[in-house]
Amino acid sequence: MRIPDEIRGQLAVRFEVLFPHLDERQRRLLMGAEARILGHGGIRAVAQTAEVSETTVRKGVDEMEAGAEPLGRVRRPGGGRKKAAEVDPGLRPTLLALVEPDMRGDPMSPLRWTTKSTRKLADELTRQGHRVSADTVGDLLREEGFSLQANAKTIEGKQHPDRDAQFRYINEQARAHRDTGDAVISVDTKKKELVGQYKNGGREWMPADEPVQVKTHDFLDRQGPGKAIPYGIYDVVANTGWVSVGTDHDTAGFAVASIRRWWQAVGRHDYPHAARLLITADAGGSNGYRTRAWKSELAALAAETGLDITVCHMPPGTSKWNKVEHRLFSHISMNWRGRPLTSHEVIVNSIAATTTRAGLKVRAELDTGTYDTGVKVTDAEIDALAMDRYRFHGDWNYTLHPTRPLPAPRHEPEPETEVRTAARPTAVLNGVDAGSLRNPELTGMTVPQLDALVDELIPELARRREQIRHERRGGERRRARGAGAKDKLSDDDRILATVLCHRKIGTHDLLAQLFGVTGSTLTRAVQEVRPVLAEHGHTIPPSTARFRTPTDVAAHLDKYGNRPSPATKSAC
Repeated sequence: MRIPDEIRGQLAVRFEVLFPHLDERQRRLLMGAEARILGHGGIRAVAQTAEVSETTVRKGVDEMEAGAEPLGRVRRPGGGRKKAAEVDPGLRPTLLALVEPDMRGDPMSPLRWTTKSTRKLADELTRQGHRVSADTVGDLLREEGFSLQANAKTIEGKQHPDRDAQFRYINEQARAHRDTGDAVISVDTKKKELVGQYKNGGREWMPADEPVQVKTHDFLDRQGPGKAIPYGIYDVVANTGWVSVGTDHDTAGFAVASIRRWWQAVGRHDYPHAARLLITADAGGSNGYRTRAWKSELAALAAETGLDITVCHMPPGTSKWNKVEHRLFSHISMNWRGRPLTSHEVIVNSIAATTTRAGLKVRAELDTGTYDTGVKVTDAEIDALAMDRYRFHGDWNYTLHPTRPLPAPRHEPEPETEVRTAARPTAVLNGVDAGSLRNPELTGMTVPQLDALVDELIPELARRREQIRHERRGGERRRARGAGAKDKLSDDDRILATVLCHRKIGTHDLLAQLFGVTGSTLTRAVQEVRPVLAEHGHTIPPSTARFRTPTDVAAHLDKYGNRPSPATKSAC
């Protein structure tokens, strides 16, 4: 029987008032009397309230029931067995030394790699000459402010510097599409589910002692129904959901096929006048921004539907803020909690029956199609897509058009951003004019600023190069200056390549293609310039534009770059 808190409080008051005036036996008899009055559960309640052991209270009850007179020797104050920490002054410091070093990462702790239960701690203390029980160890730890605690998920890891800016950009795009009556959807793949008599998380009301019997191990039965792959599409404006339950593989083809099914069954009817479609998706998975097949399949969908399909990816590590997760998937999981997903029909019906008080409606269909894995999309195929990357993080934000749009009219540059074409060769490498690499859109600085940086660093680069060659030769120069093999990159190009590398506009392989050299040559050039750049206190901020191929660079410069002015003089 549970003793009410009110009675426990009254006991505590009585004990606090009477105990100072009673000796040991009298206190024991008082506690025994109170325990008898309370009845079942009284011994434990009295012991907890008086902060003594249940054995002491039980002994008082026995003395009361035996009718023995309260005679005999009464211990003087301070008598009885002393606490272990008082008898052994080194016990407490030794215990803390065992517990605390592990928190600070001390590899010399005897219990560094084992669980630190009170029993293990007591065994280690006894081995070191401090005989103590596990209960006493627990009491000492509580006195020192320790408690049993689990890990707390609070560390998110490194955040992308443009995370908040990307969220704001997505909101602006969603608002613009919504205001013009165009569709805005959030997509993602839900956790794959095993189909069959497997345990499903959660609890549901059932007759007592009659739980649903499921398999003891969650091993996929190759002869059974297999697995289910739910791909969700959440309509942000209409608060409706669509889920395609696949049975094959989670590929980009399956993801776009699910979007196509949603548009044909629901989207085109809900948005009859829509000319655009905005898709917000995670950064990875079958609809990730690095997945070429995803872009290729979307381009085919855009050509089929006549829609301009804009995709905005969530920044890396932020998938839990994708609306489809907490507006659709979470409610599906709650709807089928504690229910074995014995067949694909059960999964589809459970998803379709999901509703919320806010009016969420969900449709679900089974997709039994097959989707090949390992589909390769070449650079040429990506370049041929009618795709337009946005100025802000073109790797995350891009639009796929039904047909390739006409290039935007070029504008004349401001005087302060004119490009010196004669400072670099006019050759065209992989579709990119070599002189365009100095464009402020790529370097993040005006041409005069870039020229000043080059003039500042070249003398130091020459001095370092001569010093390194002197050390390698072990003496003075033997050949005339300028003899021997020529460098594949000039000092201007080395500095420019390092600036573009720090801008993070693309990989080293892409930069090597733009400069017409091998990847190792470009890497050596960056390694040579980088320490000089740091010594002179120059910090190059990263760009928000990312490119995969030289064609991407050319298209970006064609749209946003500055055209060289005809009046620009040659820099000789």
